[in-house]
Amino acid sequence: MPDARDIHLRFRTLAVLPIVLFLPTLVSFAVAEHGVVWPEYTGVLFHLAILFLIARMEAPVWAKAAGYSWITLDVLTGILAINGVAHDLTWPIRLGGHVFAGIWIAVSSAFAHRPVIRILGALTGVWLAGYSFVGNVAPEEALYPAGLLIVVWFGALALRYESTVRPPDTAADLHLLDARRIPDHP
Repeated sequence: MPDARDIHLRFRTLAVLPIVLFLPTLVSFAVAEHGVVWPEYTGVLFHLAILFLIARMEAPVWAKAAGYSWITLDVLTGILAINGVAHDLTWPIRLGGHVFAGIWIAVSSAFAHRPVIRILGALTGVWLAGYSFVGNVAPEEALYPAGLLIVVWFGALALRYESTVRPPDTAADLHLLDARRIPDHP
């Protein structure tokens, strides 16, 4: 049976993985020509890596659903871009996904024990979602600070996140969790 340090280490790895996968995309903002496709490949992997964090972080089911919606829409737009769909079509879809990203990041951060995670999560979530509402008039460069904030937020998760919920180890543990959540009597 794994002890608490093993569980923490695994969470730490899950929080570092998106950083590693997002760094090439961040660098591409500064060095790549507008319209190049290669950052979309690492962007898709970045978003898929976040699925594991959504599942592990404490948050209401509706906030986790927002996180999964973000991943779905951003992976969709990445694959559309890889397959030559115009930026004018993919960009608004991506911004719609960022509204869901902002919800998940802000709400899941509110459930963190550490103030640094709560503050970074609120800033990141509001910036990411807020830009979506002005993206039609604001330059894309105004979204870049959210990219840096999300990397810092993932770093804070890796270093400081504490969960009070222990992941179930066996099918029997899953059954017990379900039994505790659903009362037998109204």
